[in-house]
Amino acid sequence: MYAVQVRDHIMIAHSLPGEVFGPAQNKHGATYVVDACFFREALGPERIVVDIGRAMDALKAALAKLNYSDLDVTLPDELTTTEWLAKWIFDEIAAAAKAGALGPGGDEVERLRITLNESHAALAWYEGAL
Repeated sequence: MYAVQVRDHIMIAHSLPGEVFGPAQNKHGATYVVDACFFREALGPERIVVDIGRAMDALKAALAKLNYSDLDVTLPDELTTTEWLAKWIFDEIAAAAKAGALGPGGDEVERLRITLNESHAALAWYEGAL
């Protein structure tokens, strides 16, 4: 399996209601380093998994909808855990891929993994087929 990974980051604020979240129930900020990893079993005639520039643009466009926002306001009916955010970003990039935003060969990307790095010690991801 071939893979190309691109990276960006977002800064958000949110709260996570529920006793299970301990102090994170209170409003707090987070800076996530976000990786999008694109997978293909075989390379096409271009000998690339995906155009890296277009992959970076797709990630940046998805993250722009969240960056510097209070998710309690931006996504008021959602419990915006790190895992849930990974799937939300996955869906945004999957839609961009289906719309042709990844350029030539982008329609051959088979899987996508979105990883949100909360710190040097903790991360979460969502991975699925496109």
